[in-house]
Amino acid sequence: MQLIGKLANVLPEVKGNGKNGTWSKKDIIISTDDRYPKNICISIWGEKINLSNYKIGDVLIIDVDIESKEYNSRWFTEIKAWRISKKEINEPENNSISPISTKSDNNPIQSNDDLDKLPF
Repeated sequence: MQLIGKLANVLPEVKGNGKNGTWSKKDIIISTDDRYPKNICISIWGEKINLSNYKIGDVLIIDVDIESKEYNSRWFTEIKAWRISKKEINEPENNSISPISTKSDNNPIQSNDDLDKLPF
């Protein structure tokens, strides 16, 4: 899945030890440019992505995986980035979280006049 948004904040890196060894994670906040803008927290695990190339206010294209896990009968959802790139000015918008279109092009009957033209 791909998200497009303006980089709003970079949170401090968090490190820890787990059963598989040490881990590190950095969270970023992006703000979408929809009719009703949303702030989205995205996690970057390990050293996969270098954030030094980006600054607050840059419009980013982020490829993500979304995963939910259950712990003690509660569900937790995490959005993990696996690729980030800066959106170029002339690049077309392909926002996967844009609002659903209400345009009904797939309805062949548009008016009562069309009903009169049916062969049955």
